[in-house]
Amino acid sequence: MKNITISDVAERAKVSRSTVSQYLNQRYDYMGEKTKLRIEEVIEELGYQPNIVARSLKQKSTKTIGVIVANILHNFSTEVSRSIEDVCNDYDFHTIICNADDEPKKEKRYIEMLRAKQVDGLIIFPTGGNKDLYQKMIDENYPVVFVDRSVDGIPISSIMLDNEKASTLAIDHFASSGYKRIGIVTTSILQSVTPRVERVEGYRKAMEAHGLQVNEDYIKSVNIGEIQEALSEMATLPNPPDAILAGNDLALIEILKFVKKHKLKMPTDIAVIGIDDVSFASFYSPTITTIAQPTFKMGKKAAEVLLSKIQKEESKDDGPDYRFEPELVCRDSV
Repeated sequence: MKNITISDVAERAKVSRSTVSQYLNQRYDYMGEKTKLRIEEVIEELGYQPNIVARSLKQKSTKTIGVIVANILHNFSTEVSRSIEDVCNDYDFHTIICNADDEPKKEKRYIEMLRAKQVDGLIIFPTGGNKDLYQKMIDENYPVVFVDRSVDGIPISSIMLDNEKASTLAIDHFASSGYKRIGIVTTSILQSVTPRVERVEGYRKAMEAHGLQVNEDYIKSVNIGEIQEALSEMATLPNPPDAILAGNDLALIEILKFVKKHKLKMPTDIAVIGIDDVSFASFYSPTITTIAQPTFKMGKKAAEVLLSKIQKEESKDDGPDYRFEPELVCRDSV
């Protein structure tokens, strides 16, 4: 079959090629309704598909951005990515979402692949392990925004929670409820992942502010597969913690597994607060007190900042980091 071209559409609709082009680019300012309907009918009749590659070359834009999340299993990553996609759709941009699994090598492959596909910009939840690559994008004035994390020495704007305040809200709530032996469990901080480091630091500061002892045996930052063992170690201490702050949703799930396995009762045996307002928190029994992140606002801001960079072609970075306020959601686990 012959490929249908924009010239075929113009000829059948009895309009110029530029008029069809204006229609395809949704520039209707000087186009009558009858003309629009006629072009639409011809496109459907002929089965015309615009040549996206040709349009991209001509416009020097693919109208596509890449999103590289550190771990798609996080509730935070899913909700932020959804918000990014919503905003991009409103601006007629497409999104390609990739999952790096917190592995720098995988992240590097995705950055190189997406740039080879000529996406107009990237939103990255950075592993922190590709500083040379991040710096190269800055040097080339390539539009990039970080989400959830910053990287030391790399001046790229990041969209983040006020992580220390998130921990402070949790410790304040525990303390006001009479708890003193308070622990914290996060996934590993070996890669200096911003929210994990800041949440532990916020925990320390808040404990000291309440005059509560910071027991190093109550602080566990380990890989997901090691959390059960870490919780067992805490539980067998002479004076085990009577409350635990889960540093993120994955840590919370592991804590809840431990509670169920050992037939513990919340909050009688152990009080729990999780950072990330997971979907099941409101109907788990008992309901789980959480520190909520404004995920959709954060995703919206990430998309808006990146699209602004793309459209304005801003020079070397960069703007400020953007910090968002956490919110305590009180339920029955404390």
